Amino acid sequence: MKPLTLAEVQALPAVIPLLTAARALGLSRNTAYRLVQRDEFPCRVIKVGDTYRVPTIGLLVLIGADRVNVRSAFGSSA
Repeated sequence: MKPLTLAEVQALPAVIPLLTAARALGLSRNTAYRLVQRDEFPCRVIKVGDTYRVPTIGLLVLIGADRVNVRSAFGSSA
């Protein structure tokens, strides 16, 4: 699975599937689910029914996007 670029991550919707977040971090599917099960995924994960979602803003902060990039992706209130 090819990792996402910063520009691709910034273009994502506000909440993304776990595997999209894993791709942005260069993690395999198995590693992502193993980290979630251990409550060790490196950013916030939301369980919705039987699926997992990750807020994109948390992913941007985790990968070190500066405040200007976060604001441009999510508006000035970020």
